[in-house]
Amino acid sequence: MLVDPLSEQSEQEDSIAPPADLPLEAILPDEPLLLMGAGPVPVPHKVAQANSVVINHLGETMGRVIDRLKVMARYVFQTRSPYILGVAGPASAAMEMAISNLVWPGRRALCICNGLFSSRFAEMVRRVGGDVVVMNVPIGEAADPAEVERILARERIDVVTVVQGETSCTVWNHTLQEICALATRYGALSVVDAVCTLSTMPLEMDRWGVDVVVTGGQKGLSSIPGVSLLGFSPAAWSQIEARRAPMPHWTYDARLAQEFWDKKGYHYTAPVAGILALHEALRLICQETLPARFARHRTCSLALQQAVTAMGLELFVAPPARLDSVVGIRVPDGVDVTHVLDLMSRAHRVEIAGAFGLEIVRIGQMGEQARAHHIFRTVHALGASMNAAGAGLNVPAGMAALETALSGDTAPA
Repeated sequence: MLVDPLSEQSEQEDSIAPPADLPLEAILPDEPLLLMGAGPVPVPHKVAQANSVVINHLGETMGRVIDRLKVMARYVFQTRSPYILGVAGPASAAMEMAISNLVWPGRRALCICNGLFSSRFAEMVRRVGGDVVVMNVPIGEAADPAEVERILARERIDVVTVVQGETSCTVWNHTLQEICALATRYGALSVVDAVCTLSTMPLEMDRWGVDVVVTGGQKGLSSIPGVSLLGFSPAAWSQIEARRAPMPHWTYDARLAQEFWDKKGYHYTAPVAGILALHEALRLICQETLPARFARHRTCSLALQQAVTAMGLELFVAPPARLDSVVGIRVPDGVDVTHVLDLMSRAHRVEIAGAFGLEIVRIGQMGEQARAHHIFRTVHALGASMNAAGAGLNVPAGMAALETALSGDTAPA
């Protein structure tokens, strides 16, 4: 068969050529940024090391890893429930797994909304066909249990969703235990987002009567993004097993996920390296113990807050609704927040977070962020960058307050 050379040339011209070499190191900084924002957070060496390993996702070794991971997760969740599952994806995937298994057309959810992430629950409920009753809480305030009870007494509610710590506006729903007790009293299941709070502050799933706890790896647990955990109470699991409505998601079907997480069977290809990283993150938490870890986070966050106010800045949320895990700081009038964040990143190699439409910056105190040397570097970078942007802060006073608070000479206020 004769080939037309002009036709062959035309086909070659139309084909897509390989791009120029695009090495990753060309865009990554020579010196890694210190991640002190609202997540992801720095990971311990053991976690990073585990994340570099790939094994058979269905082999005997992985089965042993999952068994051990669930034992450690039960300690961190403070539950004896056997229903511990994971999901490949961010914490939002864990949220969606909880909602899509417990809500379907005809079911009603009360969604307590303090900000962006708690409002995400309401959107997920709508997308699976559930009815939503939204309880909007003013920005900067915690949910009022009395208002929760008024709604539960008035409406038929099957599921109550709430965040323990709303990272978008740095609010702590400090009455979580009371809210979960109200849900139980009125026959509803409680679903709690504990992404930034699990292992950084107390949350006792069994004792507080929480039906579902969802968390991601990349915040309080100090693991990598992309693998998330859920704990279901027996009461929640019984409703999942009794479900007759069609399940809209295959990947998020908890009964299918149980094949892998409980029965050593196949669901989908597990995120092997991420699971190994999460195993090590949980192991480090268990070694530290929850009481010691809570104390470290509380001490470091209060010291940070004292330093920030001593240099002349104002905290966004007042106690008792102030979240320790992510600290919100008001940006002074006339200061360009984008300029401050850019200066911190370029000049000091420290990254903190802005906010979603609020004139605040947010500093994380989760896991490895809650270390004295990280806080000293962050406070100095914040103060120097704020001053370069025209704030006029007393940075030495802030550094002195931080040193005093962390030395234990005086209790942080």
